[in-house]
Amino acid sequence: MSETKTEWYFIVNPRAGSGKTMSQWVPAEKLLEQKGVPFITAMTDHKKHAVELAREAAGAGYRRIAAVGGDGSLHEVLGGICAWCEENGVPTEEFRLAVVPIGSGNDWIKSCGVPDDVEEVIRLIAQESFGRMDIVRAVSRGGRVSYMANCAGTGFDSHVCERVNRQKERGMRGRMIYLNALRYTIFHIKPIAVSVQADGREVFSGEVYSLATGNGPWSGGGMRQVPLARNDDGLLDYMIVPKAPLGKLLREVPRLFAGTAHESDLIRSGRCTTLLVAPLDESSADLIEFDGEVEGRLPLDLSFTGHTINVLRG
Repeated sequence: MSETKTEWYFIVNPRAGSGKTMSQWVPAEKLLEQKGVPFITAMTDHKKHAVELAREAAGAGYRRIAAVGGDGSLHEVLGGICAWCEENGVPTEEFRLAVVPIGSGNDWIKSCGVPDDVEEVIRLIAQESFGRMDIVRAVSRGGRVSYMANCAGTGFDSHVCERVNRQKERGMRGRMIYLNALRYTIFHIKPIAVSVQADGREVFSGEVYSLATGNGPWSGGGMRQVPLARNDDGLLDYMIVPKAPLGKLLREVPRLFAGTAHESDLIRSGRCTTLLVAPLDESSADLIEFDGEVEGRLPLDLSFTGHTINVLRG
């Protein structure tokens, strides 16, 4: 095992935030130097590269690792740290994780009370402003393992993310791509048939348009599908949208932004430490998204591991 290093290891995604990363990161580096924060920088050059870099950094002894980008960058960095810890028997409690929010999707920082402001984030890092976040482990089809920082979903949720990500790959940015994907998916989504078990007890079986679960409340550029979720309470919050007439569903959409989804008579919600979502037929083995990144298909087995990681908090 390598000697533990005290420097911060910043993993920078130069393509985040409509390509504006470097114009904001260079001044951030100068601010880190001014505040006496020791650090090194590593640049990603392909998708999932941040996972590799985070694993390598952990193996080299770095215990302070930050993602410079958006929620997708955070997801990859957290995944790399957690995978390395699981393989090497090292507790995630040894690590500190931060995000410098230069990205098109910055939902996770809202869950931690961190401002969407690079200078303020550097100040919090220099002040050692950290708290605990629960580690949530996910296993999907074929035994694929992922880690969820904020939210995961299938059905409507994952198809919106897939469409948003396709638009980003074509160079599109801004809040409108989320709203456009939302509108398109509402009129084109087909229900899937699933069984949902929370803590080993079946809480739903049948057709759904969407299912989301959260370690934190924010997702999709400002939606709150699981508004009561907290990432340090040892619990997962879930939301199920059963098949219903389109008119009824459209009336519920404002709740996603108002944070009142849990008050709806149509939507099912609850809390648990483990959640199993199993398709009832092959055509219902739908896509899954984690923190806005589409990864794998149903079935989905989510669990709070009992471990935490130190994360930046405002």
